[in-house]
Amino acid sequence: MIPLLFRIFDAEYSNLRPNLRVGAIMNNQLDQNELEAFSGNLFGHTVGAITIACVEMARRLGFYEHLSSRPAMSADALSALANTNPRLTRELLDQQVSGGILTYDQKSDEYALSAEGAAVIADQHSPAWMMGAVMATCAMYLGHDKVESAFRGNGGMPWGDHAPCLFCGTGEFFRPVYEHALIQQFMPALSGGEDRFSTGAVVADIGCGGGVSTLTLASAYPQSRFVGLDFHAPSIAEANESAAEKGLSNAEFAVASAKDYSGEYDLICFFDCLHDMGDPVGIARYAKDHLKPDGSIMLIEPFAFDSRIQNHKGLGAAFFGFSSFFCVPCSLSQEVGRGMGSQAGEAGMRSVFEEAGFDNFRRIAETPNNIVYEVTP
Repeated sequence: MIPLLFRIFDAEYSNLRPNLRVGAIMNNQLDQNELEAFSGNLFGHTVGAITIACVEMARRLGFYEHLSSRPAMSADALSALANTNPRLTRELLDQQVSGGILTYDQKSDEYALSAEGAAVIADQHSPAWMMGAVMATCAMYLGHDKVESAFRGNGGMPWGDHAPCLFCGTGEFFRPVYEHALIQQFMPALSGGEDRFSTGAVVADIGCGGGVSTLTLASAYPQSRFVGLDFHAPSIAEANESAAEKGLSNAEFAVASAKDYSGEYDLICFFDCLHDMGDPVGIARYAKDHLKPDGSIMLIEPFAFDSRIQNHKGLGAAFFGFSSFFCVPCSLSQEVGRGMGSQAGEAGMRSVFEEAGFDNFRRIAETPNNIVYEVTP
């Protein structure tokens, strides 16, 4: 495909005066294999970006929900169920087939979503659920103008200035780890295990967002009390609604900053949020002052190695990308503006708590996407 593209380019624009780079290409001054590899890589990213936008549209229209409930269906049948335009429905389904999301049977003229695909894009409570990443990625495109202004200015962009799909996407992005590892793996790994949370502990979940983590804890430990705090009022409103729907009276939510709460707690949680904060050292120090004598802090952070070069591999493209648009601008918009970013790693996080006066910092669990730490004074 790539050589053909260059031949088309040459034919289409041969009457135009080439710039130096084009001249170098035409005069074979560049390595053709390297050129095609670079172009192919970028084109692959372009196709992926297009597919992500189409996946988000299909999600909004409810296509996956309908497709996951049946072995297969025609475009017209799906259009009738989703109440969408038949012609547009067919076009989007064909894109999804081309992108490897759906399959198509020419004989029956039907489209299908596999059971494995449904676990990834249709089942919100599946451990393989990935639609949060899709939603957050779309927020990057919607926020381009504002983020560009941050790049050209002081670097700061408040979290609440992003498109609403970021807030929903963030909650959905972390849902699998909270629903399938927080109670099963992370809580038992704390010093003394999880028994203390079955007998009336008090827990603060700082930066709780829409409350998925807080409500997961409250459901698992009905005898304890959980307080979710976040400075983003719309997320707290969503969390309160969810608590009411689930009938979890042991969970409460309030709008507050990470240095604006009272009381003493057996456990203070920072789940995938401390690196977003402007003054993580001051926030850790404030938390230290609000721990009970035998209390501890649980910190969940994106998986990262300690060196930048190591983080350039694996999930680095995603984490550095999200961090460029969301994490670092959020931090730089606040006081101190440390700007840690999502790839600070264990060394970066350890240094925060050492500066805050903590003596004990240890890794207690990890997943392919996260590292979990416990910190005690």
